[in-house]
Amino acid sequence: MKYIFPFLLLLSCVGYQDLNAQEESKWPKLDKSPLQFSYYPANAAWRNYLQGEDRTKRPKIKVSYSAPAVKGREIFGDLIPYGKEWRLGANEATEVIFYQDAEINGKTIGRGTYTMFATVNEKSWTIHFSSERGIWGGENRDLSKDVARIEVPTIVSNSLREHLAIGFREIDDHLVHMVISWYDTSVNVPIAFNVVSFPDEDVSPADLVQYPDNSRFRNYLKPEELEAAQAKVKITYGRPQKNGRDIFGALVAYDKVWRLGANESTEISLYQDVKIGGESVKSGRYNLYAIPTAENWTIIFNTDMPAWGAANRDEEKDAYKFVIPVTQDSEVLEALSIRFEELEANKVNVLFGWDTTRATMTIDF
Repeated sequence: MKYIFPFLLLLSCVGYQDLNAQEESKWPKLDKSPLQFSYYPANAAWRNYLQGEDRTKRPKIKVSYSAPAVKGREIFGDLIPYGKEWRLGANEATEVIFYQDAEINGKTIGRGTYTMFATVNEKSWTIHFSSERGIWGGENRDLSKDVARIEVPTIVSNSLREHLAIGFREIDDHLVHMVISWYDTSVNVPIAFNVVSFPDEDVSPADLVQYPDNSRFRNYLKPEELEAAQAKVKITYGRPQKNGRDIFGALVAYDKVWRLGANESTEISLYQDVKIGGESVKSGRYNLYAIPTAENWTIIFNTDMPAWGAANRDEEKDAYKFVIPVTQDSEVLEALSIRFEELEANKVNVLFGWDTTRATMTIDF
């Protein structure tokens, strides 16, 4: 959405978290508009639990979006003004991955990752698909990178949805509707290639961290700042909470493979070749697992994606393993947290923290 409000007011809108370091702790708090994922078909997200031919099931579409809540506000025509473009969520621009070629409004979109936006009006929305990625919302986005658009009618219901949700309804073997719903309004976006499956509010909401941090906001930076703000690494993870439980050695067993988070396996994206523990690691996307002990963790990079946790992990697809040190801290972290600590220009620590346990993985770029 191309907001005309001043910069600071824009960033205070739907689901934004303060960009400044938190005074009380450097660890990220749970996002008020948590990151959600929606797959089509839905069970492709946990295919490692399936048997037989279903074990090889692959997703056709994945949507990643931050889900703001109504919180008593007027939504469409007020918080989301009519005639203006909206990021279809909060925080980072909503992303959709097509794992095979798709057709939208008569136009073929090649397999790949795109961002989605909506121009909202009372009777219809125009959904835009763009090849521009890695941006915070739609402000200053490059309109020349739009690859498809479609106008779809709105459906108003008496059933109110507190959180934005995106799911899928299968029409037949070659057609699916992406259903976008918030408060009293829904739209169906037909995609050519069963019942709508919306994710419930997650008790272990997903989050992401990226280094350098300002690489998430490149569309707000000055031209001379862009080169230094190229993304180098991103980690997406589910954030389970302590809830009074003993964590390491209890809830998270020692000497057993852990998904390093909750729900889907934690995912790390390396945008360039790096070194970890003196070993060269190729750029790409990996599932991230850990085998914790009281003294250290063994970190595993695995290429069998996507996966729902570590169950039935294909060990033949373990690409790298590293042993990293563990320490204890006085601060108790309620939610699993991951952050980056810059050591020097080409070296960064990835810090994993939960309860009082801290583990450190050093990356050399």
